[in-house]
Amino acid sequence: MAGAALDTLCSHFNDTKRTPDYYDMIFTGDLGYIGKDILTELSGNRGYDISNNYEDCGVLIFDKKKQDTHSGGSGCGCIASVFSGYIYNKIISGEYKKILLIATGALTNALTSQQGETIPGIAHSISIEV
Repeated sequence: MAGAALDTLCSHFNDTKRTPDYYDMIFTGDLGYIGKDILTELSGNRGYDISNNYEDCGVLIFDKKKQDTHSGGSGCGCIASVFSGYIYNKIISGEYKKILLIATGALTNALTSQQGETIPGIAHSISIEV
């Protein structure tokens, strides 16, 4: 899913002519600890340094040291949960004025993994400004 998030992120910046510092924060759904590091590194390789204002909602929800989460949870569920509480409160308080949400997910079914096929990732973004 990090690859899908990268493609969506780069497409957004190319289309809007914005850079990561335009946003107070950029959030992905649930790439987890490893996916977050991968996205940060790959976006930097493409010229977009998101290391100062990027967070992953799955990382915010799950504690890998205290919970046996492995890959975490649902990207769309994590980003919805974090947005409706944590992020929304920061918008209302005025701490965040511009955010980019990138909901991540996998297009999978029970047969795909049994057939040894790769699981395609998908990512959608929404920019919120107040």
